[in-house]
Amino acid sequence: MRRLSRQSPLPVREFRANRSRRARVWAAGVAVGTLAAGLLSGPVASARPAPEPSPTTMSVKSPPGGANVRVLVFYGSAAGGDESPTVNAGIEAIEKIGRSGPEAQRFTITATDDASVFTNATKLGRFNSVVFLTGGGDVLDPDQEAGLEAYMEAGGGFAGVHDAARAEPYSDWFTGLIGARPAASSPTAAQRATVEVGDRQNPATKDLPVQWKRADQWLNWAKNPSGDVHTVARVNETTYKPGEGANGADHPVSWCRDYDGGRSFYTGMGGTVSSYDEVDFRDHLRGALLWTTRLVRADCKAAINANYKAERLTQANQPGQSDQIGEPHGLVTAPDGRVLYIGRGGADSSQPVITDWNNPDVGKGKGQVHVYDPKAKKVTLAGELTVFGNKGGGDELVKVEEGLLGIELDPGFERNGYVYLHYTPHSQLDRDKQLAERRVSRFTLDLTTNKLDLSSEKVLLKWPVQVHSCCHAGGGMAWDSKGNLYIATGDNNSSQFSDGYSGNNPQPNYKGVSFADARRTAGNTNNLNGKILRIHPEADGTYTLPEGNLFTGKEDAEGGGKTRGEIYVMGVRNPARISVDKKTDTLYAGWVGPDAGEPSTTWGPAKYDQFAVITKASNRGWPYCMGNKQPYRDRNLPDPTKPLGWYDCDHPKNESPNNNGLVNLPPVTGNNIWYSPQGGAPDYPRDANGVPSYKKEEAKYLLPWLKGGGQAAMDGPVYRYDASVPNADKWPSYWDGKWFVGDFYDSDQPRNAVLTDPKTHGDGSIPVHSESLKKIIPIGNDGIKNLMDWKFGPDGALYVLDYGRGFFTSDAKSALWKVTYTGGGATPAADQLARKG
Repeated sequence: MRRLSRQSPLPVREFRANRSRRARVWAAGVAVGTLAAGLLSGPVASARPAPEPSPTTMSVKSPPGGANVRVLVFYGSAAGGDESPTVNAGIEAIEKIGRSGPEAQRFTITATDDASVFTNATKLGRFNSVVFLTGGGDVLDPDQEAGLEAYMEAGGGFAGVHDAARAEPYSDWFTGLIGARPAASSPTAAQRATVEVGDRQNPATKDLPVQWKRADQWLNWAKNPSGDVHTVARVNETTYKPGEGANGADHPVSWCRDYDGGRSFYTGMGGTVSSYDEVDFRDHLRGALLWTTRLVRADCKAAINANYKAERLTQANQPGQSDQIGEPHGLVTAPDGRVLYIGRGGADSSQPVITDWNNPDVGKGKGQVHVYDPKAKKVTLAGELTVFGNKGGGDELVKVEEGLLGIELDPGFERNGYVYLHYTPHSQLDRDKQLAERRVSRFTLDLTTNKLDLSSEKVLLKWPVQVHSCCHAGGGMAWDSKGNLYIATGDNNSSQFSDGYSGNNPQPNYKGVSFADARRTAGNTNNLNGKILRIHPEADGTYTLPEGNLFTGKEDAEGGGKTRGEIYVMGVRNPARISVDKKTDTLYAGWVGPDAGEPSTTWGPAKYDQFAVITKASNRGWPYCMGNKQPYRDRNLPDPTKPLGWYDCDHPKNESPNNNGLVNLPPVTGNNIWYSPQGGAPDYPRDANGVPSYKKEEAKYLLPWLKGGGQAAMDGPVYRYDASVPNADKWPSYWDGKWFVGDFYDSDQPRNAVLTDPKTHGDGSIPVHSESLKKIIPIGNDGIKNLMDWKFGPDGALYVLDYGRGFFTSDAKSALWKVTYTGGGATPAADQLARKG
């Protein structure tokens, strides 16, 4: 095999000026060639004549079965010296791929290092795909690159392997074809690393392990291509040494895209001879070649940012009104496409706020229910509940998070119009003791007028909450497929008085009711706050208890009275959002952590916001443990500033003087995602008793794609693709089964789609893959800056509430948004698939 002789390249400017002219001329020739050869015409492909190889540079190997789909493997290199050993290994592997598998997916291999093939329209047009196994450098002259460009414009396929990213360094067009260029610094030695396979449907990755452990040379990228290309796999930099050119948490390694009329696939793997002996790597190449040759279709558009459109649906309110939106606090989508969303109770900033407890109207606000009709593109104010919840700003004893907190629709909503609301009625306020009542009620919506019948209220469930001191009301609700309603409640506790660590200070109280001890609420088996409840609403407005909740109500040895049978999950701090994947009936939740900015060797972990995959009734730890069962320190009495021993996450005890439930609690289940201002999923060395060191310098961050700061976790949905939905704007099936996790804030906080391992996620295993959504669900002051809720509608579009830019009020940025997909279907078109003879 000979190497091509190379002339000095044209200056870049001259090359670019001449390339487009040559491409147009060459395109006219390739059009004739492809018409005869059948590159784009499936039925004609069966009649293609065999190529005419040069006796010194071409070899044609026909696999069994007489397949007529052809792949050109180009390995020409501008580098001097001996041929890279990976070339022969790669050619041999691709030959094996072409000869194996189902007969309908076999293809013929032609290998050459003679770049003149790219200026022969008839010859090149006979190939369904071109593979670059080149060692890099300026391997094509301007006419040859123009030929490759015209080949792609005519619908050709391209697959680049490893050092192909170093080819044609002067060409912007080739950079686009490949997708990215190696950074100046990349490790040269082969290292074992973990590849996270995020696309579970692409033919190149669908059969690979989600976490694929293998050795290779790992290239760093001068510019991260994620979002501009459809990334199918990433390499986890924490599993090897990426060097100075590291890309960070998002390090793409394989991707594809529809490019310039054709199809392009690139993998940065394949830098070692041993790669080509791996069954999984050959399967990876096989899938790439099946797509680039047009033997199969694939979606290589779904992860490209530009293929999504975010549209604001609601306008700003009229002055002094809430005609469009209240203080955003939750949304739900109806089967017919209507979107119902709620306002918590904070009024427009021009409206009065009463904070004087001597005033009977203290904290009185309006919790609004709005309905957006997508057909009429019109908003209707369905109704307003008078709530305790309009106390904005101020210190700890003035602000409040109560109000209208959650909304869900009955499974039979299309028939009965039932709407469930989770709220704090002002009518039940006890100003003397500063207590209120929280309730979940059923109302009826007139499906014709979109008006809520406030007189139709059926109160299902109610319980007391203290409102002397803010905060943590929770509020989210969700249904499972069995008709069980899940209700998320906050721990009804102050954020102060514990220095931002465990909410376990037993002393602060108002008229005998503790407001700084979460052991009274979240850690109490006999209290409905700081929980996720599960009930089964009945037609008459009552409820029953499904089997499998955490308690039966009769656990106490004296015959009961120390547990509540409604509790499904205990030990949560402030779960504003929950969701249920109806395909699996798995519950997903997120909640906000305390305020400590750093870990403490005395008191325990820093603030951890958390997300959890919940497959069974459980205790999630607060206020005893956080994250992956990292314990807090108990407090002394009468001086709560003095520490006692560390809590035992496996055998937690509620020994608070404010506890009226069981002392011995269920063991803590670790949570799947936790993050602090320092990073995602901090973990520490542990002593013989399992207590972490909590030394910041010893932390290891298990989820490097995560970071916090000011943070407020907002659980999102698990997307389920429905092929029967006719809407062309629906999110594609690429996202099917992925869990959306986000944060109210949009700086360093998460807005990601993650994959978890269904075998272990119920026990607290961390996600196996993540990708950012920040350029799809736009961030920034003019985007969706303060994410309050997000759900997919029956049309497959994502609906998102932006809270606005203030607190305890609504403003001009408070809005309902819709995010749709505009990228179109999989490629190639069904009528352009290659045919076999």
